[in-house]
Amino acid sequence: MSTSYPSPTFENKIVAPGDLVARLAALPRPLVFTNGCFDILHRGHVTLLGQARALGASMVVALNTDASVKRLGKGDDRPVNTLADRLAVMAALECASLVTWFDEDTPLQRILECRPDVLVKGGDWPVEKIVGNGEVQRWGGRTVSIPFIHQKSTTALLEKIRRL
Repeated sequence: MSTSYPSPTFENKIVAPGDLVARLAALPRPLVFTNGCFDILHRGHVTLLGQARALGASMVVALNTDASVKRLGKGDDRPVNTLADRLAVMAALECASLVTWFDEDTPLQRILECRPDVLVKGGDWPVEKIVGNGEVQRWGGRTVSIPFIHQKSTTALLEKIRRL
């Protein structure tokens, strides 16, 4: 006997780029936007995401597609997790209001579509180097580079796993 289970509700938070603008209308402001690969989610990621979300009433997280990750030069075997898997893991986090993706080398198009009040990246990004900073500041928003509390990295984690 086969039992059918409903889809997890967090999957409703995954939004195709073409549907993003329509879904944004339902989100309370101020809106936070952040992006990244988030290939193997670790403590550094979830701490940053929680801190970013605390800067607004809702948060959109945009993930690099698999092809976009490969172009970043993180290694031939990256990403380890597919976009579909990374989207599902991110959407399951309470701090993410909506999760989408971008195939370009930068998330600028998603930033322009979202028009966030707060643009956030991790402490390895100086504000002036964060893609979208100028645009966000021009419409009255702010850009924040959140210092790392936990010095973690997916690349270092994968190197450790390989050594074991």
